[in-house]
Amino acid sequence: MNPPDDIADQFSLFPPIPFTLYDPHEISLPLPDLNPNPTPLNAITDPVPVPSSIQIEEPSSTHNILSFSIPKKRRRGRPQRGSTSFTIPQFPTGTLNPSSNYFPSTSNSFRNGVGNSNSLPHTALDTSDEIIVINRESTAEAVIALTAGFPADSLTDEEIDAGVVPVIGGIEQVNYILIRNHIIAKWRENVSNWIAKDMFIGSIPKHCQTLLDSAYNYLVSHGFINFGVAPAVRERIPAEPSKPNVVIIGAGFAGLAAARQMLRFGFKVTVLEGRKRAGGRVYTKKMEGGGNRVSAAAELGGSVLTGTSGNPLGIVARQLGSTLHKVRDKCPLYSLDGKPVDRDMDMKVETAFNRLLDKASRLRQLMGDVSVDVSLGAALETFLQADGEAVNAEEMNLFNWHLANLEYANAGLISKLSLAFWDQDDPYDMGGDHCFLPGGNGRLVQALAENVPILYEKIVQTIRYGNDGVQVVAGNQVFECDMALCTVPLGVLKSGSIKFVPELPQRKLDGIKRLGFGLLNKVAMLFPHVFWGTDLDTFGHLSDDPSRRGEFFLFYSYATVAGGPLLIALVAGEAAHNFESMPPTDAVTRVLQILKGIYEPQGINVPEPIQTVCTRWGSDPFSLGSYSNVAVGASGDDYDILAESVGDGRLFFAGEATTRRYPATMHGAFLSGLREAANMARYANARSLRIKGDRSLSKNAHSCASLLADLFREPDLEFGSFSVIFGRKNADPKSTAVLRVTFNEPRKKSQEGSTPDKQHSNKLLFQQLQSHFNQQQQLHVYTLLSRQQALELREVRGGDEMRLNYLCEKLGVKLVGRKGLGSTADSVIASIRAQRGNRKPTSTSLALKTGTSKLKAGTLKRKLVRAKIVRSGNGMAPSSGSNLAKIRVTCRAVNIMPHLVKSWSTCQLRRRYSIDVHCACEYLRPQVNLRKISPVKENILAMTLTDKLIVH
Repeated sequence: MNPPDDIADQFSLFPPIPFTLYDPHEISLPLPDLNPNPTPLNAITDPVPVPSSIQIEEPSSTHNILSFSIPKKRRRGRPQRGSTSFTIPQFPTGTLNPSSNYFPSTSNSFRNGVGNSNSLPHTALDTSDEIIVINRESTAEAVIALTAGFPADSLTDEEIDAGVVPVIGGIEQVNYILIRNHIIAKWRENVSNWIAKDMFIGSIPKHCQTLLDSAYNYLVSHGFINFGVAPAVRERIPAEPSKPNVVIIGAGFAGLAAARQMLRFGFKVTVLEGRKRAGGRVYTKKMEGGGNRVSAAAELGGSVLTGTSGNPLGIVARQLGSTLHKVRDKCPLYSLDGKPVDRDMDMKVETAFNRLLDKASRLRQLMGDVSVDVSLGAALETFLQADGEAVNAEEMNLFNWHLANLEYANAGLISKLSLAFWDQDDPYDMGGDHCFLPGGNGRLVQALAENVPILYEKIVQTIRYGNDGVQVVAGNQVFECDMALCTVPLGVLKSGSIKFVPELPQRKLDGIKRLGFGLLNKVAMLFPHVFWGTDLDTFGHLSDDPSRRGEFFLFYSYATVAGGPLLIALVAGEAAHNFESMPPTDAVTRVLQILKGIYEPQGINVPEPIQTVCTRWGSDPFSLGSYSNVAVGASGDDYDILAESVGDGRLFFAGEATTRRYPATMHGAFLSGLREAANMARYANARSLRIKGDRSLSKNAHSCASLLADLFREPDLEFGSFSVIFGRKNADPKSTAVLRVTFNEPRKKSQEGSTPDKQHSNKLLFQQLQSHFNQQQQLHVYTLLSRQQALELREVRGGDEMRLNYLCEKLGVKLVGRKGLGSTADSVIASIRAQRGNRKPTSTSLALKTGTSKLKAGTLKRKLVRAKIVRSGNGMAPSSGSNLAKIRVTCRAVNIMPHLVKSWSTCQLRRRYSIDVHCACEYLRPQVNLRKISPVKENILAMTLTDKLIVH
């Protein structure tokens, strides 16, 4: 028997009513214009979609700074009195010559204080190149790009991986950023239009047309412009799909966003949804009843648009012609006896609560990595006990209310939240107001699901994936496809109800286990009339039982947006779990007692509700919870791990638990769907190129063995007995590489940072391979893996034995002979050969033996060279028995052709380490020398070349 449509429906005190949408009775706030009319940045006023507090600081010697205040996640249900600050540079508005000493600085908007390697140095360039001027509003456009998720003055990691500019650093990067920001701003002026690249040809100089192509194609393919439900966007969906089949599992915001993008890209799309409806954890249910047929749209799942500045769901609402209702700041709290909480006491306790959170933040900084294993709740409890300040019962109840609100914001118990990373997404919070969509978020779901091929009541049990495609098993049906996207909630992945064949990589399984998945429940009540007043959207109630502090602690009034007198009570924290087994009649009785205790002393009669609905998200088999959080032992990295594809670009993952910047939000789920649509399209295009490579391979006179031998004469990575080749035009860390393990002679036991226990772990396998070598004179074994896995393998300490152990046991790959590689490897090899062309290998005497990628060198055109030093190994200090650390030096010249100089030299670092850096100065002028190195910090090497070498 199939599970019911929704667990919530089982607890309705009245029969469920068919869901229909209707026009709301009141519209309270125009949706902010996401691109203001061009004005100087210091003159930006409402309704510009930037945080409300904007202060102009004194300009530094290089650029002006803007300070923004963004609401913190810590207090989702009340006015946000705390803020997170970040800065963006003010771009120049006139023609800029490099001699003016201007370069954009590292944007810490999305780094949380961590430096960005692709920012540019504050130094004068000795060239006559100019930064282009598209219009006089470059700073205002940078703000709009910032709200769209881009650093204002640097590249995102995704842009770097996509190779949007040939050289990281230099004027080309600056011009690309200006063009990118300009395109985003122009589309935000009217999001209902399709913006074409031709619109910018007249305003972008001819010598920057390549940058225009790069910026436009990236923004379109990754869903930053020209997305949504506007007719102009829908018209771009081809009538006859020409690309491979794609199956998307789940019709929530992530699945629907991906489906619409893939349809527009020309793929054949099928969406499988287990429920009888679309939307997933976003569920707008129409409630109605009574003699006057009162009705309202109740948000039983995701309800609040948390921030409107750049929110993609706000853009979809604009395309629908809808306006948003700002959740008003007024939020009175009521004591157990129904009396309002004293305002001074409220302020005092909230200040003390925020002070404890600040102390916890300082504590985790002092604890360092140890804080990963400590809960936020333990830290707060310790500080509360150590504070020593006497508090009365009322103040303690108020403090527990703030804890309940914190557990609501994170959908998890504070005793299980990570002290180190519970608020790791705070720097990425979208600015602007928190809003309701009149008529309910079901309007967004309905619009996104229109004309998308969705098969309902298809409960997926098994997903089989491999190099040849994916099979999705739902009941007695098998759906075969080229690629599949899994958007099921984290709770479903944790339960193991979907079987993956082969099993997911251990890395992903560990990430699924580490992340938390919390619970929030609701009681929705439709009344005959509004008795609580229409001048507020929220009010709270205190509890004297810490274990029940989250039980009906906050009420949301939807009377102004739902079309009727609707009130929803929230149940968070431990109370949300207990609520799963509470009879619905008991729950409603308890809520009415609270409401009567508040309003009847004021002479206001509280009527019986016409209809009520209690949610049970923890028992819903299609969700098994509400939204994710960073539990003790987890970190933001686990969101990235959940987002990783598996099966060589065959099986992908999306959903709010796959985005470290916007987890636990509706817009986070939507953006993850756009992200994976871009990833799937990229992999499909790469496979199409491989097919072309296969055809050329059949005409090639070289045998596979000869071709492999030629390619491995100049491997891209080489470490120990391992060598790797991969496509040099594709910098995607998920792209496929070919690994070869070579045994040239019996090897001695490695001492590379190992211990006897580690050496023994894979000794038998290593000895067997050596024995085979002794009999065969030479042994080459191969396997396919991703470029990222190859880089991880290179960093394994302990020599070849430990690397073999990591390769076979951790990565789970099989080493085979040349003939066992199969057709997929043939395609990869042909693609690599096609990229390298027919050029002869460089001299082996210049080969880099440290495992660094050997990119094609270009002609040195500038005197200014930049070098970045990265320590190999695991990033930790060497053991006391070893004073040798290999340092990778990557030299790049500013604003020259792609893939510049890689210079290597042997030198010594005085202070703590001896550094062995191999030398290949073929591409530097003959007179260039490395002078003596000055002592510096651990990972930074400062050196001077004859011209000028800047190291950072």
